[in-house]
Amino acid sequence: MNRTRIRHQLFLDPDLSARLETLAAKPGVSKSTILADALAAWLNRRGSQELDERFGLRLHRISDQLDRIERDGQVLLESLALFVRYQLTVTAPLPEPDKAARAVGQERFQKFIDQVGRQIAARRRTLSGDQEGDPS
Repeated sequence: MNRTRIRHQLFLDPDLSARLETLAAKPGVSKSTILADALAAWLNRRGSQELDERFGLRLHRISDQLDRIERDGQVLLESLALFVRYQLTVTAPLPEPDKAARAVGQERFQKFIDQVGRQIAARRRTLSGDQEGDPS
């Protein structure tokens, strides 16, 4: 005799047994089907926990790396946005760069770097319109 299902003998607490009887009283539902579905659901949940334990740490590390990459990209975007803003609105073109003009340029560049740092630290973004006040 070739069986597609295997018989098991189970012992249940009286309260659990009464609940199973209530569920199985509905038409088209059997105790075997209920127990098989419940066991499959329990085993599937356990399998997902094993996957979480196995890959969770790696996924967490990858997520941290992606967060750092996103942060670095925001620094680059903020730097570019501020540079363009400075270039177009604040910095006047110099006729001939000499030592005095270079000194002024270095000072402006340092202010630019300081502003990028303040923007990032305050989590303000020039591109999103979160800019407050003058960029100097």
